[in-house]
Amino acid sequence: MTTYPVSMPSNNIESAVLKMQFANAMNGSPFSFISQVYDWGGAKWVIDFTLPLMKRETVEPWIAFALSLRGMKGTFLAGDPSAQTPRGVGGGTPLVNGASQTGSALIIDGAPISTTGWLKAGDYFQLGTGVNSRLHKLISDANTNGTGLVTLDFVPDLRSSPADNAAITITSAKGVFRLASNETAWTANSAGRIYNFSFQATEVL
Repeated sequence: MTTYPVSMPSNNIESAVLKMQFANAMNGSPFSFISQVYDWGGAKWVIDFTLPLMKRETVEPWIAFALSLRGMKGTFLAGDPSAQTPRGVGGGTPLVNGASQTGSALIIDGAPISTTGWLKAGDYFQLGTGVNSRLHKLISDANTNGTGLVTLDFVPDLRSSPADNAAITITSAKGVFRLASNETAWTANSAGRIYNFSFQATEVL
């Protein structure tokens, strides 16, 4: 029996298109063209994965992975395959500093002291593990103070308040996703190659 979330094969990803969908709406006047934007607070990750042409022995683990999800039922861990390490200096043992934090800013400690560019805009971090894994992306540089304290500014907002001293993962950061469709399809030719195997994943909320 498959236990979710499963791990996605790590090899042969040709491209990954990452999207952040925000739940906003806009209403504009047909007379003055003045608009009003409504922020409903929702946001989620969507990733389109594309694999290159592969021989059967290489692609079958990918097909088995997709089929093990049984359409939209199962879940898996995924992230940005091109950003497994931070652009910033990194290092340290970052931990959440204080419980009951909410929103799009998180105070942490345990990072290297007095470090400019410890993490940089565009770097990812992960909160939680397993079914509780959450993927976040920095939208500004994170510079630590003389005690290794720093405030992270990111999207999407925290899904829940992390516990004090909860671990922060800054390498190979991942979140929990599921397939966007109940159909899994692949194309093979007589030469034993699989063509254009791709799939879309949406964040599990």
